[in-house]
Amino acid sequence: MQMWSKLTIGLLGLAAAGNVMAAGNAENGKKLAQQYVCFSCHGQDFKGMGTFPPLVGKDAAYIQAQLKAFKSGERKTPMAGVMKPNADKLSDQDMADLATYFGGMK
Repeated sequence: MQMWSKLTIGLLGLAAAGNVMAAGNAENGKKLAQQYVCFSCHGQDFKGMGTFPPLVGKDAAYIQAQLKAFKSGERKTPMAGVMKPNADKLSDQDMADLATYFGGMK
């Protein structure tokens, strides 16, 4: 198999795996967002504040993937120092719930 084909197949597999997410509960996500005071950095309306990005309008799968990346230490951005301690406290279901809540906002 040519290198290009192997690379394409591998990238497609990663993309498919990245879109797998647990079913979330938006109501529980809302409670968790209040509990973890997400608004203190992301703004009262979650549209971002200063250097903190908006959560509104983001795809739920993207939000969940970012939370997992913060928790695992895979994401090493300047915000990781703020996000990792919070993400460390979240279960996979909590992440799905938060992602569903924020992902449903417009």
